Amino acid sequence: MSLAERLAASTLQLVDVASVSRDEGTLLDLLQERLASGPGLVLEDGGDAVRLFLPGARRPDVPLVVFAGHADTVPVGGAAFPGRREDDAVVGRGAADMKGGLSVLLALAEAGASSPSMDLGYLVFGREELPIAESALLPLLERCPALRDTALAIVLEPTSNAIEAGCNGNLTARVTVDGVAAHAARPWLGDNAIATALDVLATLTRHPIRDTEIEGLVFREVVSVTTIEGGSVPNVVPDRVTATVNLRYAPDRSPEAAEGVLRGLLGADPRVRLEILGNAPPGPVHLSNPLVRRLRAAGDLTVGPKQAWTPVAEFAMAGVDAVNFGPGDPRYAHRDEERVDVAALVRAHGVLTAFLAETGGN
Repeated sequence: MSLAERLAASTLQLVDVASVSRDEGTLLDLLQERLASGPGLVLEDGGDAVRLFLPGARRPDVPLVVFAGHADTVPVGGAAFPGRREDDAVVGRGAADMKGGLSVLLALAEAGASSPSMDLGYLVFGREELPIAESALLPLLERCPALRDTALAIVLEPTSNAIEAGCNGNLTARVTVDGVAAHAARPWLGDNAIATALDVLATLTRHPIRDTEIEGLVFREVVSVTTIEGGSVPNVVPDRVTATVNLRYAPDRSPEAAEGVLRGLLGADPRVRLEILGNAPPGPVHLSNPLVRRLRAAGDLTVGPKQAWTPVAEFAMAGVDAVNFGPGDPRYAHRDEERVDVAALVRAHGVLTAFLAETGGN
């Protein structure tokens, strides 16, 4: 069987194992079984929703590189499950984000991929698609000193086989606007929460996109109102409106600064309350890391910013440099027609194989 067919079959096998966040245990067990067959690999940590395999014998004079990816997906919709082959692609939930990347990771591990100038580890984990408060990766980084010694983590997120460095922060908040209920025939006796909310939320939606350049990469800071709810019956002026707001902020801001931006946009109206639901920090850019330069050269890869949030931020919180590189096309992530091209799987495998074979300086 050709490499292309092996990677396609592996991806389809993974897609056909449902692994919605919090219910990814079956897939993690399958991944563990396959990784355990990798020559020289030892299960370092198989705790809560993680499977970390490291070399059984580390070489003290070479860096550790870890290939990493999440096993969970967003919920299934439409015809996204089970998977199927369609022309030259694998289609189904998680094909792009990121079971195609996992199939490349598994192919390297099972073949006993090695490098004269680095040791290789493999990490798969769950609950990535959930708020950072439910992270399975952060507790692993806290309890596993060997993982914190990683010189570079390559997260096989969907990047269309480009390097995407850093990532935006992801702040989600609930905005509540209070009013006073009244009969719709006498609205002046109340305070219409919807009317106030329209003004408040319009300020957010009109907030201009902020472009920030970091190491030549332009990150875009954007604010979106993603849900809104208010009112109950047609003849009552509502006394409350709630909305969910999402702020994607560039790596030059801290989580605290991002919260300050949102509070500033909302103003000081006592009728408006802000509750932070989650605030995942941004990931820094690590283009100067010699191993990142080596990866870039291995495939003559383009480099761009990661507009979305990814686990590179969690690695950064533990002092570990990380970049995103994977075969999936981010345009298909989370969509019902989610897919990954077989040619992209082969390309990713080839780039990483060349990266390992390169004997140039680290």
